[in-house]
Amino acid sequence: MPRTLILGALLTALFLGGALLSFVWTPYDIELLDIPNRLHAPDAVNWLGTDHLGRDILSMIMMGARTSIAVALLAVGIGMGIGVPLGLTAAARRGSLLDEVIMRGNDLIFAFPSLVIAILITAVFGAGASNAIIAIGIFNIPVFARVTRGAALSFWSRDFILAARVAGKNKARISVEHILPNIANLLIVQGTIQFSLGILAEAALSYIGLGAQPPTASWGRMLADAQTLASIAPHVALIPGLAIVLMVLGLNLMGDGLRDLLDPRIRVART
Repeated sequence: MPRTLILGALLTALFLGGALLSFVWTPYDIELLDIPNRLHAPDAVNWLGTDHLGRDILSMIMMGARTSIAVALLAVGIGMGIGVPLGLTAAARRGSLLDEVIMRGNDLIFAFPSLVIAILITAVFGAGASNAIIAIGIFNIPVFARVTRGAALSFWSRDFILAARVAGKNKARISVEHILPNIANLLIVQGTIQFSLGILAEAALSYIGLGAQPPTASWGRMLADAQTLASIAPHVALIPGLAIVLMVLGLNLMGDGLRDLLDPRIRVART
């Protein structure tokens, strides 16, 4: 098993475990303000210190992980749920008007930076985690559509696909029963990449006030609140920033490891 996969899985599991644990337990209530103990450095009582309102940063990190993971996971689900069928349809109808419409629609979305689209949607429909999910998910759709179409096209000329067509199977059935299982490994790897980008996008939206709103914890919001305090209490900014870096790093390493593990061409090259 690739070392990058192991390291990435460990980092991801650390934050995922913290997020799941936050459903039943956190060291302190994040809605409990303790102004006299604000900006305390890490110690035996508050392992990661306290923020500008006296809230426990470890508890905030655990709750923020839950928010970031939920937003990114649902956004990837939207992208895969819509983008994969569109990509399979475009590949099956290669050269048709439908294929052209799908791909030009993807180009239209790609013409705008993803963060700009997210800011536009959340600015129009209001700030909040639900709108952030929709905004990030919309950009994921053309990503999965392009990846799926490109991978599927390489299989339509294969002998086993020709045999399935001779057997009387229509293109939709072939796409689901034969094409999709053969490109699933590529979609899994792409999913981990988009997951990490979703974490960054959620943090960016929360940082500018368009993501999850208080009292919901968010790593991006924690960074925004700490930006004027870095000189007097650097841990308030460093800890959420480090959490974002490690989470994204873990997902990217896991994606690289999954690619090395699942891609048959890499396995053959190494043997």
